Amino acid sequence: MAWEDLDAHLDTVPGTVSAYVGRLDAEPVWTRRADVTHYAASTMKLAVLVALHRAAEAGALDLDAPVPVANAFDSAQPGAPRFTCAEHYDNDGAVWARVGGTASLRWLAQRMIVRSSNLATNLVIGHVGLPAVAEVWTLAGARHSVTGRGIEDFAARDNGITNLVTAADLAALLGLLATGATHPGPLASPAACAQMLEVLVAQEHREDLAAGLPPGTRIAHKNGWVSGVRHGAGVVFPDDAAPYAVVVCTTRDAEADNDDGDDADACALIADISARVWSARHDL
Repeated sequence: MAWEDLDAHLDTVPGTVSAYVGRLDAEPVWTRRADVTHYAASTMKLAVLVALHRAAEAGALDLDAPVPVANAFDSAQPGAPRFTCAEHYDNDGAVWARVGGTASLRWLAQRMIVRSSNLATNLVIGHVGLPAVAEVWTLAGARHSVTGRGIEDFAARDNGITNLVTAADLAALLGLLATGATHPGPLASPAACAQMLEVLVAQEHREDLAAGLPPGTRIAHKNGWVSGVRHGAGVVFPDDAAPYAVVVCTTRDAEADNDDGDDADACALIADISARVWSARHDL
């Protein structure tokens, strides 16, 4: 694999493309602007998932106990009124069908990942708290990533409170999660890490990283997208090579057109990088 050729190709892509590729517990074989921050979009839900399982292991929460499903949340901006999510902006009608009723935190966490539900995410954050999510980033050794607010907390956003990730930080978090499923690590017990990996494997949005892999390839991943942003972060488990982390974060130039075609192009770009890494899996 000529990584310099891939870099040269990405130099022609409008906007910023960051990437991290490498085996778990090893130095990366290729990075590109891996410490540049991007708006997190839904990749921040990885840290929320880990924070939830850590709270459950500490005995602070019961993943299977029913909790109220209500669309009202405390803002991260002090003094701001409570905020709500917009149903049309979400990706999972199943969670919205529970509003006014109850659901288990385990189910909400699954919907937060496999369908990327914003409502489910804010409900989980309401139970674990943003400081617990920040602790996950710290334990992962993240240098630049931060989860400062819930999704659609516009009062916080307008006051500069945001959610950021880097390709390197996402790879570090995923690597610890994947290796923690077999060896005790700082995030959670092997059993909890294995449960979280299975949720990530069940991801239903497969139009970026997974699209670049042969059908049936096992990948534990989370993607994220908003206008101008598309990220894919995962761990791939080949049958004939060691597992590896692959993270691609893309942010288009502010002046670029923000339409569905741009997101399709970003998905195709991430899928292409994923396919190239797959072809080089024996050399990672």
